[in-house]
Amino acid sequence: MKVSDVMTRTVKTTTPDVTIREAARLMADLDAGILPVAQGDRLVGMITDRDITVRAVAQGKGPDTRVEEAMTRDVKYCYEDEQLDHVVKNMARLKVQRLPVMDRNKRLVGIVSLGDIAIQGDSSLTDTAVTGIKEPGGPHDQSEQKH
Repeated sequence: MKVSDVMTRTVKTTTPDVTIREAARLMADLDAGILPVAQGDRLVGMITDRDITVRAVAQGKGPDTRVEEAMTRDVKYCYEDEQLDHVVKNMARLKVQRLPVMDRNKRLVGIVSLGDIAIQGDSSLTDTAVTGIKEPGGPHDQSEQKH
């Protein structure tokens, strides 16, 4: 099974110059915890509700802070034509619940999430992802918060 078989194709994006307030409002409207950040037709980052909390609010930055100041720039992604089991293993290794999905021209075409994977009914894929993700040591672990 390929990523394109399970991914969510409708993806809203934001831009680096909007405020985290605007991004948070869009997340609330979409009932989503993550937004891809695009400049033109290129993905330049991802902003999560956790990024807003940890990289902005916890650092004393206000709601008018620009997304580019809190977003994750080193975006991990997968390709739409990759095998799902390979991508699930990468999600577990990276400790992420979602990955943007790109075409081979590196254009955003969707997002694949644990929910998308779980809906397929293959509990071994879901178990693989969750087992890796639940281990401590992701991008916001305690070592990052010691500055």
